[in-house]
Amino acid sequence: MAERAARKRKADQEAAALFDRELDHLPPEARWRAWMHRVEAVIFAAAEPVTRETLARVVGKGCSIDLLIDDIREDLRGRPYDLVAVAGGWKHLTRPSYADAIRAAVGASERAVDLSQLEMLVLMCIAYFQPITRAELSSFFGKEVSRDLIGHLRGAKLIASGPRSPTPGAPYTYVTTKDFLLEFGFDTLRDLPDFEALEDAGLLSKEKLLSGDIPVGLAAGEGEGEAGAEDGV
Repeated sequence: MAERAARKRKADQEAAALFDRELDHLPPEARWRAWMHRVEAVIFAAAEPVTRETLARVVGKGCSIDLLIDDIREDLRGRPYDLVAVAGGWKHLTRPSYADAIRAAVGASERAVDLSQLEMLVLMCIAYFQPITRAELSSFFGKEVSRDLIGHLRGAKLIASGPRSPTPGAPYTYVTTKDFLLEFGFDTLRDLPDFEALEDAGLLSKEKLLSGDIPVGLAAGEGEGEAGAEDGV
């Protein structure tokens, strides 16, 4: 097994060495278009968001990934899907305006996670205050947050165990995951609505959270698109 893995690594390294990233034989405009096609093909073929590091393997060293993405997105204007920055990478997603057509054709997205109002509120608190323990969540809501609720969020891969808390008993904390970012259409946690700004504007408070007032951007189904555009790969 180890020998087979070593042979595969060697073969991959040899293939990478032979792969022409720079395309110096092409004129600048044709080279740029070829890089655009490579990047779009890699993203199209991937089931998960593709990182900058991955895309850098198929273009020249001096090539700007951001500018390539901008030009690809410009080419996609008027198309029913776009390239979206999500979960630390880029992914093809259908545009929200086609959500009704997709649901009419194939039903709800298989990726959609069915959460109760309380689960949604607990998930939002974890997103804002992570790492946070179950006891801290229970204290925040003034009632116990059950292990079953946490288990459902974990089963949906929206949260995971974080570092142990320094409090007595060293309980586990909980943090959001890459799947959380993907589900809600965020590139990073910095894309969450600013909690302090929402408080200062009177749009959010503990009382509103407990009453189920969820900030815009964290309501279920408000991601960038309904489904990936990977069909036919």
